[in-house]
Amino acid sequence: MSCMKTAENVCSTGIRIKDKKLTWKRSWQKYKYLYFLILPGLVYLIIFRYIPMYGLAIAFQDFTVFGGVFGSPFAGLKNFKTLMSNTLFWQAFVNTIRISGLKLIFAFPAPIVFALLLNEIFHPKYRRVVQTISYLPHFVSWVVLAGLLDVFINSSNGVLIMLLKSLKFNPPNIMTSNTWFVPMLIVTDIYKNVGYSSIVYLAAISSIDLGLYESAVIDGASRFRQVWHITIPSMLPIICILLIFNLGNILDGGFSQIFVLYNSLVYRTADIIDTYVYRVGIVSSDYSIGAAAQFFKSLIGMFLIIGANYTVRLFDQKGLW
Repeated sequence: MSCMKTAENVCSTGIRIKDKKLTWKRSWQKYKYLYFLILPGLVYLIIFRYIPMYGLAIAFQDFTVFGGVFGSPFAGLKNFKTLMSNTLFWQAFVNTIRISGLKLIFAFPAPIVFALLLNEIFHPKYRRVVQTISYLPHFVSWVVLAGLLDVFINSSNGVLIMLLKSLKFNPPNIMTSNTWFVPMLIVTDIYKNVGYSSIVYLAAISSIDLGLYESAVIDGASRFRQVWHITIPSMLPIICILLIFNLGNILDGGFSQIFVLYNSLVYRTADIIDTYVYRVGIVSSDYSIGAAAQFFKSLIGMFLIIGANYTVRLFDQKGLW
């Protein structure tokens, strides 16, 4: 009996393996053009994300340009000890957490709310016009946007500042104020990305079964109740996934935005890890300290992604794995 069972298991295993091979073969024949579409993105990840990872060795070396990654002397954890004792680094770390946290609180829900509002617009032409206008700022670079901000809120001849002064107000110099600079970052980030970021939420809304809304109307549910009990719960999976991504990138802070907008007068509140790495690693040519700071940031980001994914799964929502 045991021999027969063994033979059956071997046979069944063989059939499963054979079926699996046939499945992959059929999948390749059916979807080979889609696999070719994945290839450019895969090549990009390998060349620009994985191959450069050998450069992490710089964080553990007394790196010199002439010695290179493979010729510079090993320094162990010296660079990390130097980094941990640097008050400017911890100031940049706290600023990064504060700025990214405020963006997570105000900028992350903004496209969700915007998508819900767009979904309530019944006139298709008006909806397309609003969507198009809201997408445009995303395609304007931060350099151009910084120039526009300077035109409007420059303390000496800004259009908005001059208007407020003519109305007998005394507006602050936002670009050099440690009090107003961070709120300005949050507002401009929402303005630039709210429309484009809402696309994925609009796609999630469009995939909701219309029969659910029809049943809710029959039961007498108002539009607010339909949104609260049907639309938002249906959006939760994609919201959770994007929230995990945002938590993983919480130490990024937005280098491009801050780099073109900040100045030495607001270092105390606007200097983040990425701008600190730029000044130390690129401007001051202390590559090892810059690499150590970047490695520390990536390590924290990895733990945040794992923790956020675990937390989301505790609430019976789909995570990244």
